[in-house]
Amino acid sequence: MTQRTLQRCVSAVANITDTVPATRYPSAMRARMLTVLLCLSVFSFNSLSAQQAATTPVTLTVTDPTGAGIPHLQIRVVPAPDPAPKMETDAKGKLSLDLKPGGYALFARFSGFKPLATHFDVRATKGLQTIPFVLELASNGGPVMVVATTSKEDLVLLAYPYHDATGLSLQQLKALPHTTVTVHNPQTNADETYSGVRVADLLTPLGAPLGKELHGIALTTYVVATGSDGYQAVLALAEVDPSFHPGEVLVTDTMNGKPLDEHSGPLKLVVTEDKRPARSVRNLTAVELKSTN
Repeated sequence: MTQRTLQRCVSAVANITDTVPATRYPSAMRARMLTVLLCLSVFSFNSLSAQQAATTPVTLTVTDPTGAGIPHLQIRVVPAPDPAPKMETDAKGKLSLDLKPGGYALFARFSGFKPLATHFDVRATKGLQTIPFVLELASNGGPVMVVATTSKEDLVLLAYPYHDATGLSLQQLKALPHTTVTVHNPQTNADETYSGVRVADLLTPLGAPLGKELHGIALTTYVVATGSDGYQAVLALAEVDPSFHPGEVLVTDTMNGKPLDEHSGPLKLVVTEDKRPARSVRNLTAVELKSTN
């Protein structure tokens, strides 16, 4: 509703109710006031909706610890901009976007640096908002090694606040204890035998509340698995804990004794208890631990 429409609404109400003396019929005056208030409410609501729909120009800058920009860095922002532009920094490490005000998650990976998983807020303003990010140099340590490579053969593990973002290479995953399962694929009407590492075994070294620790508020924790194409699946943390749930949730690297092909691999999330394989995430790139609290 525009300002002119509001004026017409108020004028129409006044013309109708002016024919009735307000002193003789107080209800007519009350009706006039209520209608004007209704017009004002609709006008305010529409104005607020238009303001919320507006976007803010935002420049994301990604640098190394020395302040040098990191060029050609692939970035993922959640929720994603609509329509989604090319999510890659320019030669100076900058990426310009038009985003609606609100909170966003940002994920980025670059050779030699720790994977970045963080949060940022966009203010409701017409001016340019610049948001800086710094990638930390990769370093080895802890039960899980940080991987300094951007190959699609790497798996990023995010378990905040239990552990910093970290990752495993395909070679490291192959060296871990494997579990073998056979599932029926209704799409091909064939049985498929997969071998892989339990998600629980990947999250336990990161301090995830599994086993005896999985009770109370920990039961509000869940896992988000993400593929290279952005496809995601969600599982309750209890579903990936073999001491809590009978099904297996694996990060697999072979099917029927052979490495996964380019269509499915090199890594694939496999969930055995599902009647449909909708949560089997192909080209798996990240496993993230989250909480509803």
